[in-house]
Amino acid sequence: MTEPTIDVVVFDIGGVLLDWNPDYLYAELILDEEQRRHFLTAVTTLDWNMRQDAGRPWAEAVEELTALHPEHAEWIAAYDTGWLKMVKGLLTDTVDILTELQALGVPTYALTNFSGEKWAVAQQAFPILDTFTGQIVSGHEQVVKPDEKIYRILVDRFTLNPSRTFFTDDVQRNITAARAAGLDAELFTGAAPLRTQLRDRRLPLKP
Repeated sequence: MTEPTIDVVVFDIGGVLLDWNPDYLYAELILDEEQRRHFLTAVTTLDWNMRQDAGRPWAEAVEELTALHPEHAEWIAAYDTGWLKMVKGLLTDTVDILTELQALGVPTYALTNFSGEKWAVAQQAFPILDTFTGQIVSGHEQVVKPDEKIYRILVDRFTLNPSRTFFTDDVQRNITAARAAGLDAELFTGAAPLRTQLRDRRLPLKP
């Protein structure tokens, strides 16, 4: 096999390496499906959760939302205290790719929208998350994908060549922004396509 066209591989975490979904917790707490859907879309909104990914403390987030929806105080608090129950586990086929890359000596990085507080929880629960060559966690940087700043932080902090930096993420807007920042980025649709994408870039992964 000829020389690889990329030097490093950068992974998103949720939906790529971790099977995270609030339904895993709230299916136990809110039995009525319609009521559960309303709570997860109209109360604990994506924007509300993203603000924790951008660095807002969870205690502050819970307090503010509870003031707006006191009737849901218990469920709102559970989003914080029961967060780990939203993670079913590792996506093992993708973890296999990560560990294979590491065994080959390929530097691997994490670039993730993640609360800093919950990142610490996830690392403790899943030690593989502490094996990256480097990590860019939005909650620590106080900027979230797809803001171009977070891609610049990744490249500058670890002295990466953007065109030789491969990035996988399960959200298309994050891929679009990564490409605009000069990275070689592909939408994550599963471990098998990811393995093919990396082999196409001449990394000597198993078929």
